[in-house]
Amino acid sequence: MHVRDYRNAITFVQTLDGVDPERIGIWGTSYSGGHVLVVAAVDRRVRCVVAQVPTISGWQSTLRRIAPQALPSQRDAWDADRLERYKGNPPKMVPMVVDPAAGGAASHASADAWDFFMGKNAPEQDKWRFKKWRNEITLRSLEMYSEYEPGAFIERIAPTPLLMVLGDADVVCPTDLGLAVFNRAGEPKRLELYPGGHFSAYTGQFDRAAKAATDWFRQHLRP
Repeated sequence: MHVRDYRNAITFVQTLDGVDPERIGIWGTSYSGGHVLVVAAVDRRVRCVVAQVPTISGWQSTLRRIAPQALPSQRDAWDADRLERYKGNPPKMVPMVVDPAAGGAASHASADAWDFFMGKNAPEQDKWRFKKWRNEITLRSLEMYSEYEPGAFIERIAPTPLLMVLGDADVVCPTDLGLAVFNRAGEPKRLELYPGGHFSAYTGQFDRAAKAATDWFRQHLRP
């Protein structure tokens, strides 16, 4: 649905005064970093794409987030949730993040995810956001994530210019998966590899990541 929405948004902006329909670029980060890889591969109206700390393989990421011995019970939970939803019951919810010291089932179990979503290092003016946020996500979101494979589209992006922005210590969207996919991509392409983890792109490495993206768009979208 998100991929279709990107394509619908492209259609819409092409109708706007002041927009050159031949010079449209797309940007995505994390989950949507995977979306833009798919969109750029299937929609030739995209003339430039930036994928920041992108989801590459939902299945490979799932295998790293869920211990092997816990995977069968996770599958059982997905199946049970499907049956409950069929009966008209509300979807099962699980935490988005858990304290790594405590453990437990969640979408994200890494220490940097816990710190980021809990606002541990957030600026004082942003603290209010974390008082309103609910730490929950549907269980079926984890199942759907495990089925999503944006990296499978990577060879189809060229000749659309591709920039990938990666952290060298990303455990949320693992760095090695991003590097492997980048190596499979056709030209023109560029890699911006910053020091830090997944969430550094939004904090300490924000300026570097943002500059890399804007420079790429200037290079490939300006007349």
